[in-house]
Amino acid sequence: MDIADLINLDTIIPDMKATSKKQILQELANKAEKVLDRPSHEIVDVLVERERLGTTGVGHGVAIPHGKIPGLDRLYGIFARLNQPVDYDSLDGEPVDLIFMLLAPEAAGADHLKALAKVSRLLRDKSTCEKLRGSEGGDAIHAILTSTSKNSNAA
Repeated sequence: MDIADLINLDTIIPDMKATSKKQILQELANKAEKVLDRPSHEIVDVLVERERLGTTGVGHGVAIPHGKIPGLDRLYGIFARLNQPVDYDSLDGEPVDLIFMLLAPEAAGADHLKALAKVSRLLRDKSTCEKLRGSEGGDAIHAILTSTSKNSNAA
């Protein structure tokens, strides 16, 4: 699985304006509603429930909120870069500004875990995160995410 299988230009938010974790999750759900044709409240509920188990703020300014949505046909990703870092209750206590939401079908099982691992590896790379933070617009973000992902497959 490639990052390009999860995201496209329509699922990138290059300049999200949010001031709280709750608002971030709502904005991501609003975007997902358009892509998945699912009510945003259903998506928010899944994300909030997952956050109750433990934060998805993995550190170094990165969060990977995720959950399983009944009836999805495949895995979906939505990437957002915040215009200002926001407190996200991250493991390292640092605010986040790069967020990759992953939504999976209920029966995704191993595919969901593989996709989470792939996104986590990608966003653990400091160079990739610096490029994402310094890029201009959704096209550039998409190119960074998908080309870096392909390069990591070859390694």
